[in-house]
Amino acid sequence: MNFEYTEEQLMIRQAARDFAQNELKPGVIERDEHQTFPAEQMKKLGELGFLGMMVSPQYGGGGMDAISYVLAMEELSKIDASASVVVSVNNSLVCYGLEHYGNEFQKEKYLVPLAKGEVIGAFCLSEPEAGSDATSQRTTAVDMGDYYLLNGTKNWITNGNSASTYIVIAQTHSEKGHKGINALILEKGMEGFTVGPKENKMGIRGSDTHSLMFTDVKVPKANRIGEDGFGFTFAMKTLEGGRIGIAAQALGIASGAYELALNYSKERKTFGKPLSDHQAIQFKLADMATEIDAARLLCLRAAWLKDHDMPYGSASAMAKLFASETAMKVAVEAVQIHGGYGFVKDYHVERLMRDAKITQIYEGTSEIQKIVISRELLK
Repeated sequence: MNFEYTEEQLMIRQAARDFAQNELKPGVIERDEHQTFPAEQMKKLGELGFLGMMVSPQYGGGGMDAISYVLAMEELSKIDASASVVVSVNNSLVCYGLEHYGNEFQKEKYLVPLAKGEVIGAFCLSEPEAGSDATSQRTTAVDMGDYYLLNGTKNWITNGNSASTYIVIAQTHSEKGHKGINALILEKGMEGFTVGPKENKMGIRGSDTHSLMFTDVKVPKANRIGEDGFGFTFAMKTLEGGRIGIAAQALGIASGAYELALNYSKERKTFGKPLSDHQAIQFKLADMATEIDAARLLCLRAAWLKDHDMPYGSASAMAKLFASETAMKVAVEAVQIHGGYGFVKDYHVERLMRDAKITQIYEGTSEIQKIVISRELLK
């Protein structure tokens, strides 16, 4: 593995950093406070190519590698994890799933506008009683000949109201278990498709998270991804890449909190000298920097494996597990270093601490990542 970034990768990282500082940072506290979706910022990100980074130019994407994606996600997440999660879902879950497993009709109709950033997508797996367990789908898609009749509820859907294209995982043949699951493409506005109220979340409050309800929604057979019963495999393969995106988001939250704490420690004086002159603070900073570097290397390793068409499922789970744990620890320490100032919104670290928690939960909890890793170890 080459530890030197290419010129193109450095340019992408710088572009993401500039956008985060100039476009995301102004108003980020207000968007968090009022749960405002960053619609204007997402439009600009789409125009810059950040919503279809890894999609082939043939389908309107940037044709970039996964390492570039990790670098961009880190920079965006340092400032606004609510915006970066939209980038993550659109890239890692929706665009990836359509490009790798969709047919030409689906790619032209749905992938192209998603990759160009003209619309936003959503990935619908979690349910009230299933979470991220794709084998326990209660949402049903009954085969009616030339269409499926979709009924059920999906929970915790990122971009739930802002999306135009939805990939929904549903059970068609319950007697076949996980081999009877399908992945269907839905469009906003289909009859019987209802978006529930926005969730009032602890963190990533700017992203819109909703429940989705389906009542006798007619989904054309042409909107099924892959062969009949391919849905479970589709979900598992897609989530492998999704974990890289969330790992990179967690990495960005951690590095953003660390940078704020480092700068604050140099400016704030106690007992007549800067906080950074106190060994207790130095030890905290050293631990934070070391764990962030380790998380970054795990993220880059998973991305490198993906770029080289090598198995990366275990690597992405390790990256997601470690980076999310690091994000939580570093954000808490950043608040501690700020003292009372860390407890108020103006210094940003309390928001980063709230945002960090969700990285331990979505795309599978830490316990699920350990199951994925241990299964690979015990093969």
